[in-house]
Order: sequence, then structure tokens, then C-alpha cells
Amino acid sequence: MPRQDTTVDLIRHGEPLGGRMIRGQGVDHPLSARGWQQMRAAVGEHGPWDQILSSPLARAREFACELAARLGRPLAVEPELREIAMGAWEGRRPSELAEQEPDIFTAFRRDPVANRPPGGERLDALQARIGRAYDRQIAVYPGRHLIIVCHAGVSRAIVGHVLDADPQHWSRIRIDYAGLTRIRHDPDGISLEFVNAQRLRTWRHP
Repeated sequence: MPRQDTTVDLIRHGEPLGGRMIRGQGVDHPLSARGWQQMRAAVGEHGPWDQILSSPLARAREFACELAARLGRPLAVEPELREIAMGAWEGRRPSELAEQEPDIFTAFRRDPVANRPPGGERLDALQARIGRAYDRQIAVYPGRHLIIVCHAGVSRAIVGHVLDADPQHWSRIRIDYAGLTRIRHDPDGISLEFVNAQRLRTWRHP
């Protein structure tokens, strides 16, 4: 009987209008021209995916819609794949926070589990939400090749989920704009094949 691998590619959205800032869930800008270019360059012309999944936020969803239409693949928008909520910090720039609230921002960078932004989502809540959504998609699409168009926080949470890594350490995972990550589920278990690649890799697991 042939192997029934399920392959999942994660891609963070490209650069939104307004450049680098903390957007979370409440601030949602469309992609800039550069952001569209980043996304198109990352996936190339001919994607291998059977199913496209997306966060509901425009900076991810609009590219997912274009990709689905171009490749003729089905698209499903999953509300639970939205970015982590960052409370009172949404719409602010990290440089601004570092200058205006240095103690609070430094504490957050040092221990993001214990020091959440005011009104922000807890990392254990994100872990539960994203883990639940990811496991559901793996169950719905066994043996398929999926791409999930999402966010840096969501990508880190999925990697943390499959590696059973403590949320305390998720911030060590670098996820750039349009960064690609691949996870494979096969009869032998789960493997993390690459993280934050700039271009889609086409080689297959033997």
C-alpha cells in the first residue's frame, strides 16, 4: 500500500501597507505592492497543493484567493487561523514601544508568556486555538498537500504544536514576510522539513 503522507506548507503574508507594525487581529492592512511581489516570488508559478487554507484577515486571505483562482484549487477560510490578538499594542510600531514603554516592552521580549500586551491574547490560549485548528485540518485532508496562508504568530504556534515546544521559546523561530515552512505527517510520525524558506522547495520525501 502506498505511503499516505500529509504535507503542510505554511506561508506568512507579505509586507502590508504601512510597513512593520504590530497588527494582531484588530489592525488589518492589505498587502503593499512589495508584499504581493514577495508572495508571488515565494510560491512560483506552479504550486503542488491540493487545498488552500487561509486566515480570514485580508493580508493573508486576499493572496490566498488569488492563488486558488490561479491554480484552480479549492480555498477554505479558517477563522481560528487568525493572528494572535495584541490588545493595546495593535497599530503601534515596535520601535515606538521600545522608546515610549521600554520596561514593559523589554519584559515582553524577555518573557512573552508572563508579560502580554494589555488586553492581548495569552500564549496558552493561542496554543489551544491553533493546535485545535491545525489538527482539524490534518484530519479533514489526510494524504493531501496543503498550504496555509497565515501569520508569523500562527506559523510559530503551529511549529510549536507539532514539536511540542514550550510557548516560552516560540519567539526564537524567525518567520519573515512570505517565509515558507513545511511539515510532513507520514506513517513514521511528524517531520519539520524547513522553516522560513524564501522560495518553495520542490524536492519530495523518499
